[in-house]
Amino acid sequence: MLRLSQDAEQRLVRRLRRIQGQARGVERMIQEGRDCEEVLEQLAALRAAAHHALLFATRAYLQACADLDPVRSARAVGTLLETLGRLS
Repeated sequence: MLRLSQDAEQRLVRRLRRIQGQARGVERMIQEGRDCEEVLEQLAALRAAAHHALLFATRAYLQACADLDPVRSARAVGTLLETLGRLS
């Protein structure tokens, strides 16, 4: 099983908590009937934050792969690539 380092895990969790806060903020904006341009701007920021979290997690998992033996590392990288392929 491939796991993040403790530091990477903590950093990723912090990012995800910020994203959750952003999502709650957008939800409030919608419920308050805020201007659609403001809502769309915040949704774009939320999407960018999620994208950056994905990039961070990908780098962290690939670094974790480097610590594995070559066979397990190749298998783990293949699995990550398959997962990333499903994102489109």
